[in-house]
Amino acid sequence: MVLGILGSGSGSNMQAIFDAITAGTLAARIALVLSDNPDAFILERARRHGIATGLIDCHGFKTKFPAEAQQETAACLQAAGVELVCLAGFLRLVKQPLLGAFPKQIINIHPSLLPAFPGLESWQQALTAGVAETGCTVHLVDAGMDTGPIILQQAVPILPGDSAASLHARIQEAERRLYPAAIAKLAASRG
Repeated sequence: MVLGILGSGSGSNMQAIFDAITAGTLAARIALVLSDNPDAFILERARRHGIATGLIDCHGFKTKFPAEAQQETAACLQAAGVELVCLAGFLRLVKQPLLGAFPKQIINIHPSLLPAFPGLESWQQALTAGVAETGCTVHLVDAGMDTGPIILQQAVPILPGDSAASLHARIQEAERRLYPAAIAKLAASRG
């Protein structure tokens, strides 16, 4: 399966996917890594592994992902032969026309057990709510925020004395195991 990865940050989930491919536990290839942040470390990680990179021009918008930018992103991914788009810490809401260009072929990892705690800083939401556990979810992306069909989930207990930082760190460890497993599950289901 040919992967395209969109990220805005450090790229730790991209690294986990790459490591699973290298270890032979994930039959895939990362063809392209794109970021809306020219300083994102995900781009450096990709370059170190010889993976093609590019920038997403959001035309001056800080959080919006304008249709023109989504169309340009879709064209880049299609030109690279991407079969599955993986959002890895990508902080913009994907809508049309990118969803239409890759129907049921865009996945995201979210740091909660969806449908609980969608949106930003879900680990803090979980702490504030006083729940006993949270976790992470890989799901198909649809037009909503963190509302697409769930592929895989992994629970992470909330420990006494957990801070937002300590809980988030444990969720990120779980994410790095779950994301490659979810991609492998999708690849197997698609033949």
